[in-house]
Amino acid sequence: MQRETASDLVVFLAVARAQSFTRAAAQLGVSQSALSQTIRSLETRLGVRLLTRTTRRVAQTEAGERLLQTVSAHFADVDAELEAVTALREKPAGTIRLTATENAATSVLWPALERFLPAYPDIKVEIVIDYGLTDIVGERFDAGVRPSETVAAGMISVRIAPDMRMAVVGSPAYFAQRKPPKVPQDLTAYTCINLRLPTHGGLYPWEFEKAGREVNVRVDGQLIFGTADLMLTAARAGFGLTYLTEQQCQADIESGRLVRVLADWCPPFSGYHLYYPSRRQQTQAFALLVEALRYREPAKVVQNS
Repeated sequence: MQRETASDLVVFLAVARAQSFTRAAAQLGVSQSALSQTIRSLETRLGVRLLTRTTRRVAQTEAGERLLQTVSAHFADVDAELEAVTALREKPAGTIRLTATENAATSVLWPALERFLPAYPDIKVEIVIDYGLTDIVGERFDAGVRPSETVAAGMISVRIAPDMRMAVVGSPAYFAQRKPPKVPQDLTAYTCINLRLPTHGGLYPWEFEKAGREVNVRVDGQLIFGTADLMLTAARAGFGLTYLTEQQCQADIESGRLVRVLADWCPPFSGYHLYYPSRRQQTQAFALLVEALRYREPAKVVQNS
C-alpha cells in the first residue's frame, strides 16, 4: 500500500465515523478544506464515490460502506499489533476502550478499576456509556459489556458479574392510593416511568416470566428518561412505577424508600459479560484487565457437623 493511500484511508475513516467533516477535522487537527480535498483525491483514484454530503450530515455510499467495514477491521488489527509491541515494555501500558451500560459501568467496571488501576499507572481506560448493541469492531472499542444473551456470535465472552434480576418498584406514597399490581398486564393501568433506548429510539418493554410463560408489557406515563438515576429519582418522588435491575433498587427497597411488586414475575437471568473479537490480539494491559474483571463464584462455607 502506498503511503499516500494509507493516509487518505485514515482521513476517510475519521469522516465516515464522525459523519461530519467538521468533527473529523477537529479530531485530526486539520482544516475541513484539506479533508475534502483528500476525500476527492481518494475517490478519483478509486473511480467511485465514497461519501454523500448534505447540509446536515455525511453518509457512506454503498462502496463507501464496504470500504469502511473492510478497512476498519484491518486498521483495528494494526492498532492491536502496535499495542502488543508496546506491551513488551517492562511495565504494562496502553489505552483500553470499553462500551457498557450505565449500570454495568457503575456496579461492575468501576469497583474493579478502583482496585486495578493504582497497580498499573501506565494503563488508561475509557468507558463510553451506551445502551445499544454497539459494533465494537467498527467503533474501535477493545471490548463491550452486556448480558450474555445479547453478545453477538463469534465473540469471546467472559463472565464478570453474578446473575441479575429485574425489579418493578414505586414509592410508598404512590401505593398509598393504589393496590399493588398482581400480574404484569395490570401495569397498563398504572403510571410508569419509561427508559428510551438511544440506539433503537424505542421505549424499552418491561419483560416478565413465570412458570415458563413470558410476558412483555409496554407501559405508559408522563416521564421518559435515558438514565437509571433519573428513573430512580422520579420513582422516589412518587411519579410512578419504574423497572430497573434489582441491584440498582436494592438500597431503596431495604430503606423503605421504594416498594417492590411483581417479584415472582422477575426470575434471575445471566449477569454481565465482557466480550471482544476472537481474532483480537491481546495486549498485556488488556489481558490483565480481563483477569481483574473475571467473575469468580464466592467460596461456599462448609459447616462442620
